[in-house]
Amino acid sequence: MVQTGERIVSSASERYMLVYMIAVLVIITALVIVFFVMFQKRKNKLLLDKIEQQRAFEEEIVKAQTEAQEQTLKNIGWELHDNVGQLLSFASMQLSILKMQVSSDVKDKFKDTTEALSNGLKEVRALSKTLNNDVILNIGFEKSITNELERLKRMKFTSAELKITGDKVDFNDKNHEIIVFRILQEFLSNSVKYSKAKNLNIILEYTPKTIIITAKDDGKGFNMDKVVKGSGLINMKSRAELIGANLELTSQPNKGVVLVLQYPLS
Repeated sequence: MVQTGERIVSSASERYMLVYMIAVLVIITALVIVFFVMFQKRKNKLLLDKIEQQRAFEEEIVKAQTEAQEQTLKNIGWELHDNVGQLLSFASMQLSILKMQVSSDVKDKFKDTTEALSNGLKEVRALSKTLNNDVILNIGFEKSITNELERLKRMKFTSAELKITGDKVDFNDKNHEIIVFRILQEFLSNSVKYSKAKNLNIILEYTPKTIIITAKDDGKGFNMDKVVKGSGLINMKSRAELIGANLELTSQPNKGVVLVLQYPLS
């Protein structure tokens, strides 16, 4: 009987010991899991913080570059309007004075020169307006695009048109208006320099949640897989990202280039 009792006590002790060991093992496992989860959360937070800091740093760099570029463009605009414009105006005035002092048979020879000088003065003044932020904000986004297209049409294009659909909605920030205009200017500048296009078309579509801008040319285009992404495309994308807009550029050889910019409204 005594041995039987001892065996029962021993068996109970072993069960308690087993339960105790299992409990300890479960607690240790739970602690390890909790520690691992907390470590992963901490690690992920540090990675996210690092990514956010890098993104903020890159945004600041792009913002600083954009502000520097805008100030440079403004300075050039002032220089064109105040200095070059005045010189051309003075030259035009002097030419008019000379024209009055020569004989009638010589006056006809002044005609083409006078017209060329007058047209040059108009182009300089038109260009100076597109480089000055204050002028763009004053006359408005749509009018600025129209003026730019008219200027380019006088230069070399058969047609350069702006089509507007939907009810007008203001940009979230006036500075964003300038940035979007500069993106379009970059696109149009590339069309002038590289595309050999004859026609330009911009569609400005207002929706309740988004402003969608589609710019097209009918130039020679390029192969998207082979083209080297130059500073122009990088600059356009950087500016778009800075204001939270989505920019897509597509092209095919002999089918022109299409830019689609979607600007979200708050």
